[in-house]
Amino acid sequence: MEAEKHDLQIRIRRLPRSEGLPLPRYESNGSSGMDLRAAVQGPVVLNPGDIRLIPTGVAISLPPGYEAQIRPRSGLALRHGVGMVNSPGTIDSDYRGEIGIILVNWGTKPFVVNRGQRIAQMVISKVYRASLQEVKALDETERGNGGFGHTGLL
Repeated sequence: MEAEKHDLQIRIRRLPRSEGLPLPRYESNGSSGMDLRAAVQGPVVLNPGDIRLIPTGVAISLPPGYEAQIRPRSGLALRHGVGMVNSPGTIDSDYRGEIGIILVNWGTKPFVVNRGQRIAQMVISKVYRASLQEVKALDETERGNGGFGHTGLL
């Protein structure tokens, strides 16, 4: 993949458990997310229904006003029923600890997480901080307070 100039620089720290593994990176020119890899020492078996925290061996320093969204990989979901319990996960700009991925096996067969396997993706996003203004009533809309399937199936 040809290197591109990026306006946003993010500092990354490799932790000892990730020695020898590639740092997160975009796998294609059109990728929105950088792939995160499992920094496990040996195979980790996720039986159906199991939830495990899988280390990535990296920590990042995001500038204020940005977050890293941690998202599941669609191929793991489709082929193995493996996803993330808290999807998307959020890495705040003031967090400096190791990024961990909370994987769950919703499938019917055991799934093995191996060292270096791509297990999630990290998307960097701008964050807008809002201020709340308490009011007695909200403006009216056609939808109003209807929710949870109120518009029907078609």
